[in-house]
Amino acid sequence: MTSDQLSELKDRLAQLKGYLDVDRRRLQIEDLTGKTMNPEFWDDPDRAQKILKELNGHKRWIEQYEKTYAKLEDLEVLYEFYQSDDVSEEELDLAYEKNLEAIDDLEFRSTLNNEEDELSCILEINAGAGGTESCDWSEMLLRMYTMFGEKEGFKVSELNRVDGDVAGIKSASIEIKGEYAFGLMKGENGVHRLVRVSPFNAQGKRMTSFASVFVHPMVDDTIEVEINPADLEWDTFRASGAGGQHVNKTESAVRVRHLPSGLVAECQQERSQHMNREKALQMLRSRLYELELEKQREAKGEIEAGKMANEWGSQIRSYVLDDRRVKDHRTNYSTNNTDAVLDGNIEPFLKAYLMWDGK
Repeated sequence: MTSDQLSELKDRLAQLKGYLDVDRRRLQIEDLTGKTMNPEFWDDPDRAQKILKELNGHKRWIEQYEKTYAKLEDLEVLYEFYQSDDVSEEELDLAYEKNLEAIDDLEFRSTLNNEEDELSCILEINAGAGGTESCDWSEMLLRMYTMFGEKEGFKVSELNRVDGDVAGIKSASIEIKGEYAFGLMKGENGVHRLVRVSPFNAQGKRMTSFASVFVHPMVDDTIEVEINPADLEWDTFRASGAGGQHVNKTESAVRVRHLPSGLVAECQQERSQHMNREKALQMLRSRLYELELEKQREAKGEIEAGKMANEWGSQIRSYVLDDRRVKDHRTNYSTNNTDAVLDGNIEPFLKAYLMWDGK
């Protein structure tokens, strides 16, 4: 490590301090903590929960910044020892690499600065044209996202699933529950393209398949989305897929349609129809919330012409298995380790998208 490299790290952290508004957040923590000490704080539970959520959010950012700052201070001291020949160049370089990694990570995390980024998410997968091949590809994506969520420590639950006629799935919805799940996953919206030698083709031909992925923020109790009950149309049906005799004998699965918007949500996660109704309503609230966010983004002009729309034919990523290549067409990030990607190691793609989108 050189003195110039050390100076560069200090400059980057100083910029992050300003971007994260560290000084203002510290004042906010002091103010909000004072409110929680009020004896009447819990008289309004909804308001109390909102204050605690805001307080914890500020604390998380300050904690991440202070950890990175402390690492950099230690590196400065180590550099002084190095100049006095008290530590080796290898030891200094190792500490530098750790600091570089910490600042890279903080810069990446700083892109998750929208209110909805903190939320859990619902991820939906729909098979495109191509029959069995596309259904199989959709299930491969479902496995990939499930493995990613579990590796990140998120709780992954299957909300709805429609199996393919021969293999795979026609559609599926999963809930990925955890802090900043939506912020991390929002870049997966769009069409995903698979190219491979098909195991379902007797001639062993190279086939192309498509599946669309939609990611919605999962609203919680701190976000108000008003829905008029008169605008809802409910259906019940028998759950499909695994579940034993129970799913074949009772109409526990539910479908709710929001008539003004035409949005539909389905849930067959629980055995209880009542619980499925609650979850389907939460899913619908989440989609309406995202619809409003999209309108706000369009009004602010944040959707740029150069960024691909989430529509059929504008694939965001290609997975070419026989050439061992996965490439994101927005960021141009690519890797040859296709097996790792399909096993859920998609974090480099998520980071590349967030850094690209934040420019």
